[in-house]
This record gives sequence, C-alpha cells and structure tokens, in this order.
Amino acid sequence: MNAPLFRPVRSFMIRYYSTEISSKPRDADVRNLGRAIVDDFAKIRAKYRTPKHPIVLAHGLLGFDELHLVGPALPGIHYWRGIAEAMRKNGIEVITTSVPASSTIEERANKLSSEIEKKAGGKSSGMSSLELAQCTNYADEPRGSAFADYVFERIGPTSLPRIFRALKTLRIETGAFTQLTRRFMAEDFNPKTSDREGVRYLSYGASVDPPLWSAFYHSHRILKREEGPNDGLVSVESSKWGDYKGTLVNVSHLDLINWTNRLRWLVWEMTGNKRK
Repeated sequence: MNAPLFRPVRSFMIRYYSTEISSKPRDADVRNLGRAIVDDFAKIRAKYRTPKHPIVLAHGLLGFDELHLVGPALPGIHYWRGIAEAMRKNGIEVITTSVPASSTIEERANKLSSEIEKKAGGKSSGMSSLELAQCTNYADEPRGSAFADYVFERIGPTSLPRIFRALKTLRIETGAFTQLTRRFMAEDFNPKTSDREGVRYLSYGASVDPPLWSAFYHSHRILKREEGPNDGLVSVESSKWGDYKGTLVNVSHLDLINWTNRLRWLVWEMTGNKRK
C-alpha cells in the first residue's frame, strides 16, 4: 500500500511548545520508557520562537473541534480549550480540524486531509498542496489498545453485533472501534501503511497514577496490568512511534488537552474564588 499523505492514526498534533525536562522520574515504572518529562510549568517562557509552518491540531477518537450541546445560540465547548489561544498569542498560525468521531481510520484520514486543504490551501507556509513537515502524536495508539481488547473480550462476539446495531440507530458510527484492537493494528493497518517519506514522526506518552475516585481508575488498572504505565486510556508502550521524545509524568489523558485545568478552575470559581 502506498504511503498516505497523513499516516491516519487516531490523533496527532504538531508540537506546540517546550517544557522543562527532568532526568529524575516521579514514577519509577517509566524509567525505561524514555525520558521522564515533569511538566510543572515552573519555567515556561512567555514567548517562544514562532514556527515557520502552520500547526494543525487534530483530535482523536470521539473528539470534536467545537461542540454545541444546546444549539448554536450559546457558546460551545472547545476541544482544544486554551491550547490554540496560547499558540496564537505567540504568533503561531493554528489550524483546528474536525473529523467524524468514530468512523473508520480511512474515512477520518480523508476528512482530515480535506479539512487541512480547505483551511491551508494556497498558502506559502509549508502546508500548501498538503505538504506535511512533521507529525507529532501525543498519547496515540499506533499499536492498538489493550483496553479495547479487554472491552471486546468482555462484550463477547454474540453481543457485539447487537450493540453496534443499537449505536447505528443513534447515528453513531462504529467503524473505529474494532480498529482499536492490538491485533488489527499489528496484522492489518501497520503492515499495509508505511510512514510517508520526508515526514518527521515524533511521539510522546503520558503516565499517571489516578486516585480511587478517578474516572480513569479502572481502565488504568487494566492497562497497567497488560502494558505498564499509562495515562488512563493509552499506555506509554503503545504511544511510541517514530522518534519517541519522552513520557509526560503525572499527566492523564484529559490533561493533554487541558480539560482537567478547566474543571479545576470551574470548581475553584464555584467556591467563591477568583482567578488572579
């Protein structure tokens, strides 16, 4: 199979700023899984050198660009909350994209290509004619998910078709779900889909030890048993593709898109406090 313009793994975004790197991991389990990145923002600069090319933010499974729960009249929920704004304040040209939330990899990759072509076409900034310079994956699953394997095993082959039919009646596509398995990635997608020549592929993983009340507690336990350190949804081992840059320590899957900070601020303000 010819190399696609975008290797259509489930999510990628181009690196947007640097963090302080520490050689001393907080979690001993990540010592042999690349550099431990302690992302405490203690020395984040206010200004960074602006990349010469636009940066594309592409969400993963069940993601979106902007979600309106009660119609367009009220403000929507932004998937990349605060991230795109921070980049633009540093003079970076940012392109946010939206693809079908749970369609097949092929369908989502085609939609991603058309989205970028529409939003960046004709610009002499490295993205015209869909020229991709670098692809950076954050906690993606190019090798499949042990948690997906666990879910399918628990559902069983008898009940699965019935569940898929129910989802389709709700207009929820199901093509992406079976493509999450480690077997599909190892035996089907990866052997048939090579990296595109001339594109630099980078990847980061994340590791967290969630508390008992966390929504990620049970999925984290399952993944840790099967694949080791993980962010609650994606293991560090499965995140590796191309040049692995390191593991974000004490970072959950929601932390990666700044949603945890949003919830913290919401609780902070509801208790009568104000941002300084």
